[in-house]
Amino acid sequence: MSSPVLQRWASKLEVVPLGIDPESYPRPDPQRQAAWRARLGEEFFLFVGVFRHYKGLPFLLDAVKGTGLQVAMAGEGPLWDGVAGQVQGWPNVHLLGRISDEDKMALLSLCRGVVFPSHLRAEAFGVFLLEAAMLGKPMISCEIGTGSSYVNVDGETGMVIPPQDPLALRNAMQQLADDSALAEELGRGAARRFDELFRMTKVNAAYA
Repeated sequence: MSSPVLQRWASKLEVVPLGIDPESYPRPDPQRQAAWRARLGEEFFLFVGVFRHYKGLPFLLDAVKGTGLQVAMAGEGPLWDGVAGQVQGWPNVHLLGRISDEDKMALLSLCRGVVFPSHLRAEAFGVFLLEAAMLGKPMISCEIGTGSSYVNVDGETGMVIPPQDPLALRNAMQQLADDSALAEELGRGAARRFDELFRMTKVNAAYA
């Protein structure tokens, strides 16, 4: 709880987070999975979001530039043209544009983990992190003093790194890329935390 005002009343407050309902999402489709696997493999990291300043995309690009780390980036937004121009010819960055929920679920089911490099407090929570946790994927996010670090707990569900730090982001991605057992362990932790806190039935019960 980062608000000084709310901290004064912490003993009287109960945090009820946002939640999502897995039943409202399409199940990963085998044909879509096969198509994306043929295009991207299964060792890539996934970013899904609007291409805006606070998403920290320049730091993600700096992190993977000149490496073997594969990243798929889905979404649109004001920074799209700049990102597309910067990564032209890069073999390890795959710009997917806007994708459907069906494709998002297929990509999440295949990826090694997700990257969430938002570096400003304008990123208040991050539903994409919940979607990743729902599918049992490890997450890499930045400590910005918002709800993103309530979803992603460092060492339990993924890795939380300093904001605006391409080297830390690269190291975290490389660690998950090199250690499949660690990625799977953190993914299981993400799924457990989702089931305990963010599944919509649990959220609704907390309001009751």
